[in-house]
Amino acid sequence: MTTTFPDISISTERLVLRALEPADAPALAEMMNDEQVAAWTAVPQPYTEAAAHGWISDHAPGERAAGRGIDLAVTEFLTQRLVGVIRLSRADWRVRSCEMSYIIAPWARGEGYASEAALATAQWLFRDQRFERLELRTAADNTAAQQVAQKIGCISEGVLRGACIARARTQGGGWADLRTDFIVWSLLPEDLEGVADQMAEAGGFGAYTDWN
Repeated sequence: MTTTFPDISISTERLVLRALEPADAPALAEMMNDEQVAAWTAVPQPYTEAAAHGWISDHAPGERAAGRGIDLAVTEFLTQRLVGVIRLSRADWRVRSCEMSYIIAPWARGEGYASEAALATAQWLFRDQRFERLELRTAADNTAAQQVAQKIGCISEGVLRGACIARARTQGGGWADLRTDFIVWSLLPEDLEGVADQMAEAGGFGAYTDWN
């Protein structure tokens, strides 16, 4: 049984999802230093280009080789600019289940890129990799992440009380940990029926997805 994800490229009408590359490091570091990314993730702050290079050259290949997940750079098809990152983690190859998370650069928010990339990844995961469950966890106050989950057809399954550590700015300009809840979402293959068409109608972009 295959227990690692392939080196994949996924194309939509507006985006290309591919492996992270060394040239992505400056844009990746800039994105990780954004206030919203810092608030809702555990990435070190400040996030350096050296840390970005470590993620690209060591962490991401290691996760894929070990079968734990895959990290994909989300880029604009026309400009090749880094839009964000989609991560699949905690892969369980017997249950055929894994967890998805996504980060979008501040300049690219509001364009529907997160939901377009997340939907394309889910379609590939279910159809090509034969997975049966995708799970998302969003902090209770992270409404943007929750909207993406809803757009791609996820079902809210409940709340993990006090299971998330977010961050908030202190008066001194630093960061303080803030305990909050996780909302757990799931997506099954049958949940995707009609979602692509609905997103195309609402967002104005096509539902075409291809991978190689």
